[in-house]
Amino acid sequence: NSFVARTNTCGELRSAHVGQEVTLYGWIQYQRQGLFLVLRDFQGLTQIIIPQDEAHSHVKKLLSNAPVESVVRVTGIVSPRPPGQENPKMPTGDIEVKAETAEILNSCKKLPFEIKDFIKKSEALRMQYRYLDLRSFQLQYNLRLRSQIVMRMREYLCNLHGFVDVETPTLFKRTPGGAKEFLVPSREAGKFYSLPQSPQQFKQLLMVGGLDRYFQVARCYRDEGSRPDRQPEFTQIDIEMSFVDQAGIQRLIEGLLQYSWPEERGCITTPFPSMTYEEALADYGTDKPDTRFGMKIVDISDFLRRSDIQFVQNALSYPRGTVKAICIPQGVRYFKNKDLESLKESAKSQFNQEIMEIICRPDGSLKSLLTKFLGEEQQSELIQALNMQVDDVVLLAAGEHKQVCSALGSLRLESADLLEASGLVLRDPMTFHFLWVVDFPLFLPKKENPAELESAHHPFTAPHPSDTSLLYSDPTKVRSQHYDLVLNGSEVGGGSIRIHSAKQQRFVLEKVLKEDSEVLSHLLEALEFGAPPHGGIALGLDRLISLVVDAPSIRDVIAFPKSFRGRDLMGSVPDYVTPEELAPYHIQVSWPLAEKEAKQN
Repeated sequence: NSFVARTNTCGELRSAHVGQEVTLYGWIQYQRQGLFLVLRDFQGLTQIIIPQDEAHSHVKKLLSNAPVESVVRVTGIVSPRPPGQENPKMPTGDIEVKAETAEILNSCKKLPFEIKDFIKKSEALRMQYRYLDLRSFQLQYNLRLRSQIVMRMREYLCNLHGFVDVETPTLFKRTPGGAKEFLVPSREAGKFYSLPQSPQQFKQLLMVGGLDRYFQVARCYRDEGSRPDRQPEFTQIDIEMSFVDQAGIQRLIEGLLQYSWPEERGCITTPFPSMTYEEALADYGTDKPDTRFGMKIVDISDFLRRSDIQFVQNALSYPRGTVKAICIPQGVRYFKNKDLESLKESAKSQFNQEIMEIICRPDGSLKSLLTKFLGEEQQSELIQALNMQVDDVVLLAAGEHKQVCSALGSLRLESADLLEASGLVLRDPMTFHFLWVVDFPLFLPKKENPAELESAHHPFTAPHPSDTSLLYSDPTKVRSQHYDLVLNGSEVGGGSIRIHSAKQQRFVLEKVLKEDSEVLSHLLEALEFGAPPHGGIALGLDRLISLVVDAPSIRDVIAFPKSFRGRDLMGSVPDYVTPEELAPYHIQVSWPLAEKEAKQN
């Protein structure tokens, strides 16, 4: 309560304060028949008794007529609540404040929605009146916890481990590869700045500059259009170190998270488990596995290789052909026919992958189109291989390895959603499973042109030491020194050891990625002036906090987020600007005809 006029907050009064005169400031949460009201501030709630005697009639009139969410000052005496009227659900539930004087500091007009967490509100309305939504207990809790975690991270990095907090520029130039960047016009005709998708180049240049250990709570920008649960501007904990290897970065991050982890979320155990990209894809069908539950993908290629099933033999004839399956425990009990059809349709539409189901009947026999091709002994072996129990459902896929794994990985998560909708708890949101995924490929074929390559992470990632020679002979087989941190099936961090040789960096840009290296001439030149070996990582702060508080969206842990389509509904942004405002930037807007007519009307 330093620097302000109140004596106490609305959340701190207890029986020990009985008899004291206090002054509280806050919002009227609730008022009942001119008898009492509940006053709320950032810390909690206090019940205020409205005086009924003639001497305080002006106070009664003032407080009884004040609309809900008006801002008031109340001065009064702390009293114990009458026996039987205590409220154990409120931290201040043993006391009340008998008002003696009061002042309406600002009256509130009719609200677009009630400021209560249990009242359902459309997301569009919440975004339009974000300043009202911020008054809710949940958003207050989320933002305060976020602040505490960031503060602990600063302590760990700067005070305990000698990191230097450096702000890097927001206006810079285009980075080859990676996400699309926002352009900012300049007053030089035809020349534009780019908003950085991360401080990647700057943090590497800081290592060339000998700073040794850099960190920043960095604002980043990506023009990714309307992607669910993504933001065009977001925050990351950005880190870079000199003379470090992959294991060093991993130990640093494990220590950082352990130090900053909120007590109310329990302890996290280090070191975090690790798995290769290939293992993650083979077992979970994704590079960000949710390891809180089983239903792992099982390879049954060898078992079915001896069969006469045509589609199986066709699949296995491909270079990376495989047959794999997932077993859904008690699927018969929890899935309807339409659920199974929906899962099969999902695999077909998203991955062009056919799925066959196998059901274990109550007598232990199998129900499937496959069974007519399998003898009793083979069926028994299949049950054993998949560890099937009565009422389990198996989803089987045959085809190219990555396609099959990706399809089954997606079905694994969809099946978990269906099971949880039926009442099973598979993924406890208060259980936190961290996982390192390592040994990613350095390059991937471009989706639009598979003959060309793009960086799996970014073009500055160093090749795995064992694969350096392959960089020049067969870059598609090169593993990278790239590592991702996964929490409960979401990627919360990613980093790499960087290329510190100008010659190797130029080769990657020009020969492998076919990029114009001139755009990065400043970085390539810097690498020629004695650049130390270095590496780093960035933690997605918004995503991390949303998982810690079990928020349905990252928008619930950002004070002023953008909508699904990247708009600010509160300020109607983006907005039009006049031709006069555009003139200094040598820009004219070419309006589509329909939009032009709408604007004129």
